[in-house]
Amino acid sequence: MDEISKRTFLAAGLAATLPLSARAAEPGRKLGYAILGLGYYATKIIMPRFAECEHSKLVALVSGTPEKLKTFGEQYGVPESHRYSYETFDKIADNPDVDIVYVITPNSLHRVFTERAAKAGKHVMCEKPMATTSADAEAMIAACKKAGRKLMIGYRSRFQAHNIEAIKLIREGAIGPVRAISADAGFTIGDPTQWRLDKARSGGGSLMDIGIYSLNAARYLTGEEPVAINAFTSTDHSDVRFKTVEDIVSFQLLFPSGATANCYSAYSANFNRYRATGPKGFVDLDPATNYEGQSMRVRLNGQTSSREPAPQAKNQFSAQLDHLSECILTGREPIVPGEEGLKDMRLIEAIYRAAREGRTIKV
Repeated sequence: MDEISKRTFLAAGLAATLPLSARAAEPGRKLGYAILGLGYYATKIIMPRFAECEHSKLVALVSGTPEKLKTFGEQYGVPESHRYSYETFDKIADNPDVDIVYVITPNSLHRVFTERAAKAGKHVMCEKPMATTSADAEAMIAACKKAGRKLMIGYRSRFQAHNIEAIKLIREGAIGPVRAISADAGFTIGDPTQWRLDKARSGGGSLMDIGIYSLNAARYLTGEEPVAINAFTSTDHSDVRFKTVEDIVSFQLLFPSGATANCYSAYSANFNRYRATGPKGFVDLDPATNYEGQSMRVRLNGQTSSREPAPQAKNQFSAQLDHLSECILTGREPIVPGEEGLKDMRLIEAIYRAAREGRTIKV
């Protein structure tokens, strides 16, 4: 073996044995994502966005359905060696191409696969809600910390241009101190057999699924954490869709500054909007947190007008994917770490408790 071949051989062998953190820092290397769960959101919304990513690429797939592994594996050029079932998932530890596992499964599976991914030495992106209980969320954070891996929750709206602009305007004092927020999120849910309508798999109904957008928006618009919560629910349990989960949840949040938020979630009405109001005006998004089509109005100096934010280099989905990769590459913490998901889970539990007990819950 000549000297050049020897050096190449040794370098290749060293790369294969480098720890994940060192391999991730290789110049110009995009970090590899394994998508776990091949439902609509994963295959129609997330996976196509890797083409726009600067620091991330799709390298592996995990599914309980062999047909999906074959179909999407061929579509995205994922070799059979990088396709895993839920049973064989732990073998991903031996795959140096995978840096991050993105968990996009029913909520009840978030904890187990986050823990298994961390144990396999992989960083984790997990869809929201983070888990079905705050105890599970705490365990997920602990598992990733123990493994020295990063955990980020898929709050995509934090990377969406109109939402970024709304936060910026409020932080700059454009409307003055936020005094009131209204935030409503809901859609008319269909198929009664889907996992979202099975409490064992979802953890709850509209609040867990769509109401979390209203809750999280109230928190990122105020920049505060609630200190008190009121809530009530309205559900027709004779409707086959709502045998185990709630339909409508109305909840109110009180913040330390005295600001209040009136929020609403539903599985029997269609809306997606929020408004933050202060003494100088308001910022209004309708729709606010959709996959696309956001529209913003602002009222400043007595005048109401439409507003388009500065163009973002990436859409909310590719920006979210790249954010975690950038954090891994630079050693920074994500803006929406596991602790952010835990805060929402604790508040969701308080909202359910307030509705169940018919009283104000201090948090």
